[in-house]
Amino acid sequence: MGQNRIEKIAERHAVRLPESFRVHAGDFVSIRPAHVMTHDNTGAVIPKFLSVGARHVFDPKQPVFCLDHDVQNESPTHLAKYAAIEAFARAHGIAFFPAKAGIGHQVMVEEGFALPGGFVVASDSHSNLYGAIGALGTPIVRTDVAAIWATGETWWQVPEVVRVSLTGRLTPGATGKDVILCLIGLFNQDEVLNCCIEFAGEVGSLSMDQRLTISNMSTEWGALAGVFPFDAVAKAWLHHRAASMIRRGDQAPRLTTEIIEKAERENPMSDPDAFYAKEFTFDLGSVTPHIAGPTEVKIITPVPEVEAKRVPIQKAYILSCVNGRLEDIAEAARVLRGRKVAAGVKLYLAAASTTVQDEAQRLGHWQVLIGAGAIVLPPGCGPCIGLGEGLMEPGETGISATNRNFQGRMGARDSFVYLASPAVVAASAAAGYIAAPIPTVARPLQGTVEECEAPQAPRERISIREGFPKVVEGPLLLLRKDNLSTDSIYGKDYTYRDDMPPPEMAKVAMVNYDPQFQAIARGGDIVIGGWNFGCGSSREQAATALKYRGLSLIVAGSYSQTYKRNAFNNGLIVIECPKLIKELRSRFDGRPELTIRTDMTARVDFETSEIAVEGEIYPFAPLREVVQELVALGGFESVLVKRLS
Repeated sequence: MGQNRIEKIAERHAVRLPESFRVHAGDFVSIRPAHVMTHDNTGAVIPKFLSVGARHVFDPKQPVFCLDHDVQNESPTHLAKYAAIEAFARAHGIAFFPAKAGIGHQVMVEEGFALPGGFVVASDSHSNLYGAIGALGTPIVRTDVAAIWATGETWWQVPEVVRVSLTGRLTPGATGKDVILCLIGLFNQDEVLNCCIEFAGEVGSLSMDQRLTISNMSTEWGALAGVFPFDAVAKAWLHHRAASMIRRGDQAPRLTTEIIEKAERENPMSDPDAFYAKEFTFDLGSVTPHIAGPTEVKIITPVPEVEAKRVPIQKAYILSCVNGRLEDIAEAARVLRGRKVAAGVKLYLAAASTTVQDEAQRLGHWQVLIGAGAIVLPPGCGPCIGLGEGLMEPGETGISATNRNFQGRMGARDSFVYLASPAVVAASAAAGYIAAPIPTVARPLQGTVEECEAPQAPRERISIREGFPKVVEGPLLLLRKDNLSTDSIYGKDYTYRDDMPPPEMAKVAMVNYDPQFQAIARGGDIVIGGWNFGCGSSREQAATALKYRGLSLIVAGSYSQTYKRNAFNNGLIVIECPKLIKELRSRFDGRPELTIRTDMTARVDFETSEIAVEGEIYPFAPLREVVQELVALGGFESVLVKRLS
């Protein structure tokens, strides 16, 4: 079986692979990414880095610091935090971009840190954006960042890869934002959850700004990466950025003709016989302007339907890493040229970077928006994440060109936010209610998805290192819930209490999910979860509390990628075994209990990568040396201490 492009990029950046080993979905590998970006959370990573005994950054060219989240905060404490981050960057020779220079993801592509075929990570969920340039961009957690600073490496399990083949061309009025909103709304049953997406087909008509938007919001679709092919459009965009660096006088520009051509030559392509877990088709010609919400990304409606209801708004936003680019600002300016923002409406405007703002001013788009009444904010995340000026007030309705409209994210919990393209936001700001920029007629969205049966992989016997169990046996404890969140596993009343010792953390594990769990669970149990186990926030205690409770391991149909990383990073074994989950669910269907003691026992054999239950055998992805070391040594921080010593 051949490899798809995601697998090839992962293999290209993997280290210490066995000879002749070909990387495929499900494999655990050690990765040396080209770059790792952190933003305001750099301040939280620094003490992690120091706590493992690190004193020098392994490769100062790998990290990139971009201060972009709370850039309007001028308090002495906050400015001291920013100053400490800058001092750390200067001391270690790390690329540093100060507050108001731009949003980190935009800076990464503008400044040449993301290149086709590269593996680029960030401690932020919207690092998917780097896929627009042909890089594999994916999020990691803070412990991983500290590991990369200290050793140049982290670990990654290659996810399932799906291919989304685009056909046709966008019609007038439709934008990249509409494409991704329609994909999210049409395929809204977690079809790409925790997968990597390879966009393919007729992508040549999509501009780079449109691709950046689509890749960025592949996060909201549930994917871990959204990667476009590197073609003439992307190549021209990189050459334009290289020319800009020369014009501004960079002594050693990160982008040159030679660098771009080398990246193009070495850019891996998918093999003809590559496997994809799912194959999507989607007709760009069926896309019309849509909105998502309120307070829900997956519920979409054609704009004309909402316009007919004349839904009044009080706030409008053209900003963020998804829609604060030049093309977005130009679209909004075309809509608002000669018009004014309606009375009672505030329109907030922020560019994704100073580079974007400077170019928008040079072309006159910026002045048009200010003349229409837009309120300018500095380049940064701002209202998108509920920080600084312009937040939603109780009872207000807003329309925003951002990527998330979760309840309370942009301000008051009892406010309502719709998502839309910058053109729709501008038209709505002028009308005073949600409105279309031009007359449009909604069309049925045209798309299909087909699940593909994976070829049977040859079974192999895995070598087990000292300290990692060859076999685990235990009773099965079934949890009857999909999308079991970290809030349910470890509640908010305890999350921010740093004084709770492990035994106390163990006592409150799962009580938000089932108050009876503590009475039912026993040490040595094997927990059987559902799909998307550990979704929600990134709190590490949702993994450590179960470990402290004495549970042997967790078997689920699938996991939130962040939960899986937190589990292994803290020495807790988690396994994906969908076939076992389906059969157990079927057997106990109809039982009312949230937590079921099944009176069944499983034998998990890590040498053969098989689970035996009542005479049936269920295979799972092999846990190789990468994760065995994490478990054997008690977590990633212990691994780092050992390596650094």
